[in-house]
Amino acid sequence: MAVEKNYNVAAHLPLMAARQPDTAAVHFPYAHDSNNQPVYQTLSYRELDQLSNRIAAGLQSIGIGHGVRTVLMVKPSIDFFALTFALFKVGAVPILIDPGMGVKNLKVCLAEAEPEAFIGIPKAQIARLVLGWGKGTIRTILTVGRKLFWGGTTLERLIAPFAADHPFATVNPDRDETAAILFTSGSTGAPKGAVYSHGNFSAQVDALRDVYQIQPGEIDLPTFPLFALFAPSLGMTSVIPEMDFTRPGSVDPEKIIAAIKRFHVTTMFGSPALIRRVGLYGEKRKIQLPTLKRAISAGAPVPAVVLERFVAMVRPGVEVFTPYGATESLPVCSIGSATILSETRFATEKGRGVCVGEPVPGIRLEIISISDDEISQWHDDLKLPDGEIGEIVVSGAQVTRSYYNRHESTRLAKIAGEEEGLFFHRMGDLGYRDAAGRIWFCGRKAHRVVTAHETCFTIPCEAIFNTHPVVLRSALVGVGRGEARRAVICIELEEEQNNYPVDQLISELKELGQKYSITNSIHDFLIHPEFPVDIRHNAKIFREKLVVWAEEQLR
Repeated sequence: MAVEKNYNVAAHLPLMAARQPDTAAVHFPYAHDSNNQPVYQTLSYRELDQLSNRIAAGLQSIGIGHGVRTVLMVKPSIDFFALTFALFKVGAVPILIDPGMGVKNLKVCLAEAEPEAFIGIPKAQIARLVLGWGKGTIRTILTVGRKLFWGGTTLERLIAPFAADHPFATVNPDRDETAAILFTSGSTGAPKGAVYSHGNFSAQVDALRDVYQIQPGEIDLPTFPLFALFAPSLGMTSVIPEMDFTRPGSVDPEKIIAAIKRFHVTTMFGSPALIRRVGLYGEKRKIQLPTLKRAISAGAPVPAVVLERFVAMVRPGVEVFTPYGATESLPVCSIGSATILSETRFATEKGRGVCVGEPVPGIRLEIISISDDEISQWHDDLKLPDGEIGEIVVSGAQVTRSYYNRHESTRLAKIAGEEEGLFFHRMGDLGYRDAAGRIWFCGRKAHRVVTAHETCFTIPCEAIFNTHPVVLRSALVGVGRGEARRAVICIELEEEQNNYPVDQLISELKELGQKYSITNSIHDFLIHPEFPVDIRHNAKIFREKLVVWAEEQLR
């Protein structure tokens, strides 16, 4: 008789604890020795399972149980991982928000999420009180660390009544039941809470395992902490690096490389900004990372030169994979550095967009006519022929169905499918499908610049100017209104090129733009000291802020 599948992502933890109890589940740097080297705390699968069982029992005792929306504001730590697994075990609904998105956005997100419980470090508890987070809905308070005057209890007291081997039965939810609320980074408008079902998480795990051929026993270095939660599902050990997770673009590459070498890491995830920094460091020092079997980078397109540097550090045949997706759906497509460096980069540099590969198994991807209006019902007439730039829409098991308390956003982002229960998610991205079935990304729909004469797409235009050797990155923005609207290119220079003559650079960029039909009408170039970027990946450019700056400069 077949065993019914438990879609709860936490259900994998007790299974792994039974199968390989003494295998390390997580290594976390918590202190430094006399030589200023990190000292790691290690929990085996048995220990992590037991700790999360004790916490789960404690959570239930204070009313945090099945369906309770719970804010989790705890820094990456052993407690963070044990708490997150415990929340899933009891069937609570964790609300996960990047604290770096700004105080104003945080308050809006928390108001929309209507949390019933709040788990946080003392600093987060003080901010909650001072700023009024969840004032009308939060009933249960749990502090990780020292509790002062704000009521509730502490994690230490919560687990004290329960023995180390206290048993706990993980909740077995329905596939479509809400598992968590994950907020988008807000790089194009206000952050929105994507409602994840247990089926969404389960499909993500299956896709990651199958697409990247991840095997049990591998060692993972996730520089985005939430990804460590997938490790037990994949039979991996997580090594949490010593870094500021809110600033991956400022990471100390030496510490990342040291962790990879110390624990013989086989898989790592890093934002493009982090991969770039580690690659630059490795290139200068001729560093090799022979244990890596793959690296994965997401959050924004990864420039070919960044891939080249990193690939030079690993064994022949090892690739950097760049999956395409979003908070609402990941992964959607994937491509490896071998294909990019040998083929697609040359088309990218000529303004053809960035190739993100073919859709992963189980994902249906279509390109439809560009529209900012609601599309209530799917019909095949929406589809565009291969080669034509349109809006990317996707359907599949890892695609989230709605935003929490954002009915208008849900209405604009979802299209009802041909059959009951099926739907498409509008990625908010533009691209096209080539004759080989590969998808080429051309930028965000909200960032296209429509002038009186043409429509300019960000990624194709910017790639042309990014080929200039002193340019770190560029950003296309639209300045002006109506007939007077024009395309402007903002430029951020490589750090060592800040003294490059501005007049000479602009002249060279204009000459470069004249070679291509998609950029020969762009005549305005502005040098920006440092682009504003998202906190999650330090890679997505906040173009709305650049527009305001560009208008001031041109005025």
